[in-house]
Amino acid sequence: LVAPSQPLNKNSMYCNLLQCTDFSDTCVLAERDGEAVGWISGYRPPGEPCTLFVWQVAVHEAARGLGLARKMLFALLERPELSDVTHIRTTVTPDNDASRALFRSVAKRADAVMRETAGFDQDQHFHGRHDSERLITIGPMRREAQRRPQQDRSAA
Repeated sequence: LVAPSQPLNKNSMYCNLLQCTDFSDTCVLAERDGEAVGWISGYRPPGEPCTLFVWQVAVHEAARGLGLARKMLFALLERPELSDVTHIRTTVTPDNDASRALFRSVAKRADAVMRETAGFDQDQHFHGRHDSERLITIGPMRREAQRRPQQDRSAA
């Protein structure tokens, strides 16, 4: 699912397997008719137990426009293992408007502030081989805002 989901970086199969095993509490897979249509990988940064770093969000083109990415992210946050998460952090390339829209909608739904700051620089950190990444931080989140009644969730 990650390979055809541009502009995501393709990780090794080994890396993806480690995400599914060692970081299973912070990853989610959405399936439709037995096929993977959505994937979020994340982790808790060392020393920051109340932060979920969202590494990758992939949604199959056949499932786009349905709010699946936001639903998967809130499904992660509703897990008992992540009940103490108050902040989300991620990095996004400057031209990735879809990701920015996703995280803005997450911040709004969680009644939280979204901040965007410098992250990793194309030349300084990637030696020109990768686009710059902006750091997005959301939080603190109001947990009760995330758990609105089911009928309200699709409208958010």
